[in-house]
Amino acid sequence: MEAGSLWHCFDAWLFWLSAACCHPLAVFFQIQGCLIYLTLAAGWAYASITRSREICKIHEGEKRGNSLAFLYPNVKDLDHSAQKNLPRVAIVMPLKGVGDHNLGNWRSQVISLYGGHVEFIFVVESTNDPAYEAIHQILRELEGQVEAKVLVAGLSTTCSQKIHNQLAGVEAMHKECKYVLFLDDDIQLHPGSIGALVSEMEENPKIFVLTGYPFDIPSGTLGSYCIYEYHMPCSIGFATGGRTFFLWGGCMMMHAQDFWTDRYGMVTGLRNGGYSDDMTLAAVAGANGRMISSPGMAVFIHPLGKNLTFSKYWNYLRKQTFVLESYNTNVNWMMNRALFFSHCWLSWSFVLPILMTLVHLTAALRSILCCSGDNYVLYSCGLVLASLVIICISLELLSLRHLSTVVIKLCNMLSPERTPVSLHSYNWCLIFIAMVVDNFLYPVSAVYSHTVQFIDWAGVRYHLRKGKVFQIIRPKQCINASSQVTQSKGLTKALMHRVPFWSSVSQAYMRHQNRLIKPAAY
Repeated sequence: MEAGSLWHCFDAWLFWLSAACCHPLAVFFQIQGCLIYLTLAAGWAYASITRSREICKIHEGEKRGNSLAFLYPNVKDLDHSAQKNLPRVAIVMPLKGVGDHNLGNWRSQVISLYGGHVEFIFVVESTNDPAYEAIHQILRELEGQVEAKVLVAGLSTTCSQKIHNQLAGVEAMHKECKYVLFLDDDIQLHPGSIGALVSEMEENPKIFVLTGYPFDIPSGTLGSYCIYEYHMPCSIGFATGGRTFFLWGGCMMMHAQDFWTDRYGMVTGLRNGGYSDDMTLAAVAGANGRMISSPGMAVFIHPLGKNLTFSKYWNYLRKQTFVLESYNTNVNWMMNRALFFSHCWLSWSFVLPILMTLVHLTAALRSILCCSGDNYVLYSCGLVLASLVIICISLELLSLRHLSTVVIKLCNMLSPERTPVSLHSYNWCLIFIAMVVDNFLYPVSAVYSHTVQFIDWAGVRYHLRKGKVFQIIRPKQCINASSQVTQSKGLTKALMHRVPFWSSVSQAYMRHQNRLIKPAAY
């Protein structure tokens, strides 16, 4: 009798909740959610078209007899006359620690098939960083094949450590460098990525920053799928194949002269209180009407660590939302506030219809099990709304799956020497759960970041005041670390050697031909 009474109370509460979800205001939120799902589906479909164009370019180049179309779709770009005139490029990579895939990523970055002069500058904060010895080991293995140096930048005092390391790398690069490419240490470059980015910059000198975007390979944990889901909606803005308003700090190619001359005061802005490199530079570009461009081939495999727990995902999400608290100007502040409110609104508008759908389905199931026709009209209305939500979410997931398939195929074609990446390991049930979890937690993280005004990043706590870093707190063991900018001994002289371009091309060609014998299954 007591159990029956509890079920009766539960059913009464459930049917009341289902009725509330059929209220005109609730119906509005459910229809709004459906529009969000369909907008994402359309955006991912558009991104698929943009990435597919790059695949078609490679196929067309191969049909014309260019077996190295994954490097240069136009075979004329491989001529010696074209290669010898390529500008000098500096690659600056701030390093911090050694993750699951960092060693492989660093090798992919230094083994480039760019035909021009290129120097690699790895920057760490101190010799105590595990990355210091790890990158030394890689460079010793490649001695005589790359031009590289390792810098110890010391501890930052007025900006984030990443920005501090980047500016130290800029100061150390060769004065004949025309372009500087900033890379994160957790992405995999393709053999022809540097050449393709330089080609874009040469074709359009009006470009202020050339950027790209990562494509996550989840490791199987819910945290890794949440990061994948966080990145995919943002990837729409980077799949324009040209001009965009978005900038990703993991891949930014810029004119070296802009840094040497402190154009628009951007170096000063970065050094004096800068927290986010990409948001700061995007604000500079917007304030001065400069172009940010994202070419279609600039998408990079980003394998996520196997130990990516949910707590690490939460810290990652905190870092992303904390970016909105940093700003340079009042206009930048207003843009960040607009992003703050719109993203929070859209995130919970994404989650709310799914929760209402669960209520509708549960109410309908209980009504059927209880053989009660009293609530037939109620749960029939709820089922119509639930069906609409389910259809829209299904279309969204299908579009996401198609985009993932296209991007993986493109990345496999751009890096034929690597083991092909497959979509088979993706768990789409976890992806759906990650969508709900990530969109639910984003507003929570954003409000929390706005309230506390500090973030823990790689063991360092940054406090903001009026959008600027004003206090940096480190663990005690870091206090005595050297804060002077030094250069690693021996490597500057020992590693100033380059491998001949055509030797590298011939090796890539042989690997590519071997790959063609056994086509990869996508």
